[in-house]
Amino acid sequence: MDLDSQKHRLLAHLRREIDDEDVLAAMERVPRELFVPETSRHLAYEDIPLPTSEGQTISQPLIVALMTAALRLKKTDKVLEMGTGSGYQAAILCLLAGQVISVERLPPLARAAQSLLHSLGYTNVSVRLAGQALGCPEEAPFDAIVVTAGAPWLPRVLLDQLTDDGRLVIPVGSRIEQDLLLVNKTREGYSVKGLGPCRFVPLLGPGAWEDDESGPGKNEVPP
Repeated sequence: MDLDSQKHRLLAHLRREIDDEDVLAAMERVPRELFVPETSRHLAYEDIPLPTSEGQTISQPLIVALMTAALRLKKTDKVLEMGTGSGYQAAILCLLAGQVISVERLPPLARAAQSLLHSLGYTNVSVRLAGQALGCPEEAPFDAIVVTAGAPWLPRVLLDQLTDDGRLVIPVGSRIEQDLLLVNKTREGYSVKGLGPCRFVPLLGPGAWEDDESGPGKNEVPP
């Protein structure tokens, strides 16, 4: 089966789970095969995560669709992505939002993703190396934040980087398994909705997991 046929089959599968046609249309436009190693391109449109470089993975398409749809993006939105990886989800975000800032801890991944995204014409994205603080406070506030790594708690520093009507999608749980949460922020506080179980690599940094696995830091909000 060629890649076009595989993509058509994948999108038909996703439509049974996701009812956001804008998200599905964006996923149809993004060539996922270019965001995975050449040895895995024949699997690009299977609904599975795939290994990439630096010991990382590209997320399962269903999880990408679910997380993106939950953000309810508008063309005027400014979005923060935490964990650029290969750049695949950033490309989808670029088609749905006005401005995307994506932060990545690993310099080789950041460089490769920025180069690939710009070569494909996604010019409304900026890939940056992660700083000492979680997120990108110097560019806040954001209308939406999507986190592609698992946190032990809802980091307060990320809630503080949202607009009053901001949305945050983040996996929260242990280093092995998490629950995917949608957080809606208002002037009065925030509400949390569970979207289902998931598995992501740990979110590292102040307010999340420490590199030495000692646990969460002080800058946190219990789920």
